[in-house]
Parts: sequence; C-alpha cells; structure tokens
Amino acid sequence: MSFHPLMTADSRKSANDARNAVSHAASNAASNAACKASCNVTSPLARRVLSSAALAVLCVACSTDAPAADDRVRADSPLTVGRRTPVYRVDVVRSYPHDTAAFTQGLLWHEGEMYESTGEVGKSNIRRVDLATGEVKQRRDLPPPHFGEGIQILGDKLYQLTWQSGKAFVYDKNSFAPLGEFAYEKEGWGLTTDGTHLIMSDGTPRLRFIDPETFKVVREVMVNENGSSVKDVNELEMVNGEIWANKWMTDRIMRIDPTTGAVLGWIDLAGLLPQSQRTGNEDVLNGIAYDAEGDRIFVTGKRWPRLYQITLRAAN
Repeated sequence: MSFHPLMTADSRKSANDARNAVSHAASNAASNAACKASCNVTSPLARRVLSSAALAVLCVACSTDAPAADDRVRADSPLTVGRRTPVYRVDVVRSYPHDTAAFTQGLLWHEGEMYESTGEVGKSNIRRVDLATGEVKQRRDLPPPHFGEGIQILGDKLYQLTWQSGKAFVYDKNSFAPLGEFAYEKEGWGLTTDGTHLIMSDGTPRLRFIDPETFKVVREVMVNENGSSVKDVNELEMVNGEIWANKWMTDRIMRIDPTTGAVLGWIDLAGLLPQSQRTGNEDVLNGIAYDAEGDRIFVTGKRWPRLYQITLRAAN
C-alpha cells in the first residue's frame, strides 16, 4: 500500500482568524478544566467497565487526545490530527457475522483461521472462529476472577493476557491445553508479536517487548505523536512492520513505529457499523487482525454483529 502525507493548514490564514482562535481557546479554558476534573474522578475499574456511550458523554469534550471540534469534519474531507499526522479513511471490502455476545479483547488471524479472545469476569474465553459464519469452532473458558484480554500466537503457543490479574496464560495453539503462565506488572491490554518478541500494551503510552521464553521485558517504547505521549493504547496487531493499535474509547486506530513509538498515522473508522445494525448493546471498536498471506485487514468491536474486512484509502 502506498501512503501520502496530509497537507498542513494554510499558512496564509489571516491575523483575524488567529485572534478569533485565541479568543475561542480562552473562553473555553475554564469549562475544559472543570471537565478534566470530572473525568479524573472515574476509577480505573469504572473507566474499563462503563459503556462507551456513558464515558463519551463524560469525557469526550475535554479529551486532550481527541481532535478539536473545529477539526472534526465529514466523510471524505481532509482530516488532520495534531495538524501533522496523516489520517486515513477506509473502504469496506466485505463484512462477516460476529457473535454479539463476544466482548472482543483480541483478534488474530493465523494459518487460515480467525482467533478471538473475549473479556468480562465469568465470560472470558479464547476461541477459534469460522470467518464465513461467525460460528465458534473451538473454545476454552477463563475462570473467574480473571478478565481476559489480548491474545497472540508465537510458535506453537497461544498467549492470553488478563486485565488486572497480573498474569498471562499459555496454551497449546492447537488443542488449547494449558501449558503454563507468567506474571507481569501493571495491567494487560493488547498483545502482538514482531516474530521474536511478544509486544504488550497496558493502557498507558508504554509498549513492552517481552521474551516469550523467559517472559522478561527486553525493551520498552513510548507511543507518541510529535513528541507528545498517547495513552489508552489497546488491542495490537503487527501490519507490514508497523504496530496498529485501537485507541480505547474512540473509532480510531493508530499506526505506530515499533522502533521509536512514533504515531505514523491514524485510521478513522467512524460510522463503520451502521446505525441500522446497532441494537444498543454494542460497545467500542476493538479488534484488529491481519492476514499477511492474503494482505487482508479485519476489524470489529465489542458485541458488534459484524466483522469487517477493510482497505485503506490514501491520506487526503
């Protein structure tokens, strides 16, 4: 795929526009500060479990990572994030059935089959899924008190993170028979691999590269956009040498340089699941799988009725 940089804002903007922008920012400073204070009282557990709609009402107006209101534009209009980073829209190639009971935490394509991990205490599992029908062909439940998170296959093993248990489980990739477990610090969110290491997110800007044999952290990178850290890095997938990551509570995927942590671009998936197909039980966009052999990208969301194969358009 070929990508082209976005154009920056017109350098000939008038002094009057600049004065208006300064005035607008000043008039909203107090309300933004109040909103941030309100958002910060939410506990980590409540932030993770509350529905996307509830959190969006509470926090979207003051999110430092979201584009400013003036930057939010309609489909097929030029987009920028931070006025520098390319933003890509997508086309849907095909859609497939998806289990509406699956609180998707991880999605993975491996050797011609789709794998998925689901969350929530008492409902977490790993599963092998028929792409065409959405039927669960194989499943292993994760018992309470664990809340399942991202998965990855490396070699003959399947690895599954947990949210707050500080523990990852290791299975035989074919039989799902348990092979062991390992401990880690902080939370577990997304998981992918560069073919040598496991790469793990924890909701902060940090990505940890982990030796799959010793489970020791080999190195870390901090996800950043133009030098500013980016948090809420969620489900991960390695795509053509880049780490793609869902940004929690948004309809966006970030493309990350695995060496530097720099955000190379954003993928805008707003409106991917049509309103006509929503029942009100859906949660946030989450789940990225890449079929390297077929060069296919799949995405879905928590309790979504559809899973989508998408392609990227060139950046505006």
